[in-house]
Amino acid sequence: MARIAFIGLGNMGGGMAANLAKKGHDVRAFDLSQDALDKARAAGCLPAASAVEAVDGAEAVITMLPAGRHVEATYTDVLLDHAAPGAILIDCSTIDVDTARRVAQAATERGLIAVDAPVSGGIAAANAGTLTFMVGGTEQGFGRAEPFLADMGKAVIHAGASGAGQGAKICNNMILGATMVATCEAFALAEKLGLDAQRFYDIASVSSGQSWSMTSYCPVPGVGPESPADRDYQGGFAAPLMLKDLKLALEAAASVGAQVPMGTRAEELYQAFVDGEGAGLDFSGIIKTFK
Repeated sequence: MARIAFIGLGNMGGGMAANLAKKGHDVRAFDLSQDALDKARAAGCLPAASAVEAVDGAEAVITMLPAGRHVEATYTDVLLDHAAPGAILIDCSTIDVDTARRVAQAATERGLIAVDAPVSGGIAAANAGTLTFMVGGTEQGFGRAEPFLADMGKAVIHAGASGAGQGAKICNNMILGATMVATCEAFALAEKLGLDAQRFYDIASVSSGQSWSMTSYCPVPGVGPESPADRDYQGGFAAPLMLKDLKLALEAAASVGAQVPMGTRAEELYQAFVDGEGAGLDFSGIIKTFK
């Protein structure tokens, strides 16, 4: 088993670090929140007083942070100078492609190996150890990172060179945002046409309109498998995080001249939802927009 530094113990990182500890790794965990550190200790991790202390002697350093600026600051201020020679740096945050490439290049220039490895699956999968990881980096970097990621997930896929993991993540979540909007407006229309929600689900879930948003995360309470809709849209994947990912997708599209009209409209709708009643709700709560 390995010594692993884990920086960022939020809703996702806390569960991920706990699963590494369950696998027998020596996890040195750091977060700015004392509550998060206390939870990490209870889960079998050893809390560190600073990020520098956490990375000391670690074979692998995993970061799970809110945005690109936090990742870049952590690499610049801590990892590039204090990570052990030969350590593998794994960033599981969802950030912009350019920052992912920039920190990986900076690591290479210091003789370190870095990969971007954003996740899909949400809080439940983070806690259950069933995340999907999309990895950007060299073959060597992927090979080094894969065993650690496999201890936190069900699938670890090499997407390509540095930044490719982030590219895959934001493209995937642009699909998710757009299909959730389409699913919500379809259920709202079906209701107004006099269709029973369960009967419409029974039909669409086995027809060409089927999607993950419908059959795994249905936005209608009491329909399909349990989802945040059954908890008044609490928990799950917060609407502001979906908005963040859609904005990253639009920024990436603009940088390469790609047309993303569905992604653009989804971003507009989620912006309006978050600005209104959706700031504290799961992203499937956008169905309220169509009621």
